[in-house]
Parts: sequence; structure tokens; C-alpha cells
Amino acid sequence: MVSAALQSPRRGQATAALLGDRVTQSFRKGKAIDRNQRVNEQIRISPVRVVSAEGELLGILNTDEALAKAREADLDLVEVAPNERPPVCRIMDYGKFKYQQKKRQTKGHTHQSKIKEIRVRPKTGEHDIAFKLTQARHFLEHKDKVIVSVIFRGREMAHIEEGRKVIDNIVQQLQEVGKLEQPPSHQGKRIVCTLAPK
Repeated sequence: MVSAALQSPRRGQATAALLGDRVTQSFRKGKAIDRNQRVNEQIRISPVRVVSAEGELLGILNTDEALAKAREADLDLVEVAPNERPPVCRIMDYGKFKYQQKKRQTKGHTHQSKIKEIRVRPKTGEHDIAFKLTQARHFLEHKDKVIVSVIFRGREMAHIEEGRKVIDNIVQQLQEVGKLEQPPSHQGKRIVCTLAPK
């Protein structure tokens, strides 16, 4: 397509403008540069289509001429579209670009909040509750939400107030590391509440 466009001057200009826009857009999105990027003297093919640091299309130049323009601006000549004919190169500060790209990648790694659950019964012993509290505290310190469930079985349904006391006690003991997101509510055979990290 490019070779046919180069035969006609008008079509060549339109293609160059379109190609320049495409390269500029992919550069802005951070997709144009990869690990095996050719920079400055590593670019062996001549001629090349050159895009300035401002995104302006400078046209098709000899590689040496393009390198001279890049050095004039105290920047690098970077091959951004090696599969195009002629290949497209951009004048830019390559070191700064690599730094920003790395910064953008590390910024994306944030902790994904998970929902953990601890289950107790109205008759659960104090030692077992202490162990569950330690687990819940650990989850909240690692920025995970915790669902506290008091599960009733059989005749325990007649003593819902016992389960309410257990869940209130757990919530009170976890106040320093978590805040109540959803207050205790009765859901069938269980009382459930949600704690979020502070």
C-alpha cells in the first residue's frame, strides 16, 4: 500500500500523514516501543520515515541525516515501526521514555482486595475465638475485607442472642484494625457482618 502511495505525490502525502498519526497514537499509548528496539546507530535500514519529538512528520530521510537531526536536538533516533516500508523512526529522549514506561508498569501493581471469612458458632470456645481473631486481624492488616459469620445449627436457633453477643465481641476486638462496613444482620441460619480495613 505504501509503495503504491509513494508513486502518486498526493496519495503519498496522505499516507505519510496517516502513518504519522498512527505512530504518534501508538507511541502515546506506550505500545510502540518494545525490548528489541533499535536506537541510533543500531538502525541499519536507509531511508527511514522520521517523526519529530513533537509528533510532526519530517518526511523520508537518509538514516545518517535523521541521526544528525536527532543529535541536533540532543535526542535519540528510535525505530518505532520496523515493519513499515520505509521503517518509521521517532526523535525522542529514549532514556526518559524507558523510565516513564517502567514507572507506569510498576504503578499498575496494586494490592487486589480479597474477601476472607471467619466462621464461629454460638458455643465456640474462647481459645478458638482468639485464634479466629488473630486470623481476622492478619487479613485486615493485609488490606482484605473480613466477613464474620455466626452459624446456628439445630436447637441453637432458639438462642440467637448468644450468637449476637459473640459477633459483637469479635467486632469490638477488631476495632483497632478494621471498621464496620456492614452491621450484623440475621440471614437465615446465620448472623453476618463485614469488616473493612482501616
